[in-house]
Amino acid sequence: MSAALLVRALRQPATVEHLDAAQWNGLIAAAKAERLIATLAWRVDGMRLPEPVQPILRDARMDAAREARQALWEADRAAAALAPLGVRLVVLKGTAYAAAGLVAGQGRFIGDLDILVPRSAMSQVEPALMAAGWEWVKEDAYDDAYYRQWMHELPPMIHVERDRMIDVHHTILPLTARPKPDADALLADAVPAGENVWTLSPEDRVIHAAAHMLADGDLQGGLRNLWDIHCLCSEGGRAVPDFYLFLFERAAFHQLVPAVWRALRLAHDLYGTPVVAYRAPITVDYRLRASDRMFIARLLARDGWGRETRKLLVFAFYLRSHWLRMPPLMLARHLWTKWRKGHRPR
Repeated sequence: MSAALLVRALRQPATVEHLDAAQWNGLIAAAKAERLIATLAWRVDGMRLPEPVQPILRDARMDAAREARQALWEADRAAAALAPLGVRLVVLKGTAYAAAGLVAGQGRFIGDLDILVPRSAMSQVEPALMAAGWEWVKEDAYDDAYYRQWMHELPPMIHVERDRMIDVHHTILPLTARPKPDADALLADAVPAGENVWTLSPEDRVIHAAAHMLADGDLQGGLRNLWDIHCLCSEGGRAVPDFYLFLFERAAFHQLVPAVWRALRLAHDLYGTPVVAYRAPITVDYRLRASDRMFIARLLARDGWGRETRKLLVFAFYLRSHWLRMPPLMLARHLWTKWRKGHRPR
């Protein structure tokens, strides 16, 4: 499977020196599909690579570097728009990794600008961004009300001149989700990452990545998200001796221990993340659970052309993502409304 080749190449870059042409085709296809092609380029730098592969990886690194520059500029513009409000800009995901100079940012393709602001400031943040050139992507009244009433963010916005998206979050999970992370604590413990830009604390970065991957999403792009977690944990563990103990204490505070624990089990199994087990004051081990096998099967569901396989399993995880987001009756009503909107009789 091409996804398994990708995991092995990221974990042990020297293995790429023994790939044949067909395996290289599968590896590159999977890396592109998972948006990990530039990360792969970083990892295999210095290895003996086939000549046709070299320009592909070189171009990927250049593309990722360009996206990082664009993302940091977009963050700077958003910070300038919010500065008169006294609202500091806390960036999330890829932009945060690039701003903080983290290993997770190496080769990381960055799409939207994700930011976290206090919910109490949303009524000021929204017009300030609109005045700075952002406008709504979704104009549908139902979608707008859905985001504002139930979600953890405003409806997505796009800049009229730069064509760049911004997602304005006031917490990290939908309001209808069962876990209730403490958004005020996320903001209070944010750390500076350059001029006028902040990121979540090291522990909260991992928690947010795990929540996004396992407590909210359907595992689309899961290998990239899991690589983020691997890099964040590896770097955090090297910097702080008891990083994992602090991480689990913080995850308990945010009601996200199950998501974090599963993320670490998966990262350890697939990428070899150097986790630390505990017997006290908490008991933590990283042996795979039976259910973890399904997550791994979903993460590796790509063929030699980079196409998704195991369609039924993929659909099951899609349904799971909605189930996690909202209670059953609300979910049924939401899906019925979306179906009717997409299937109006002519």
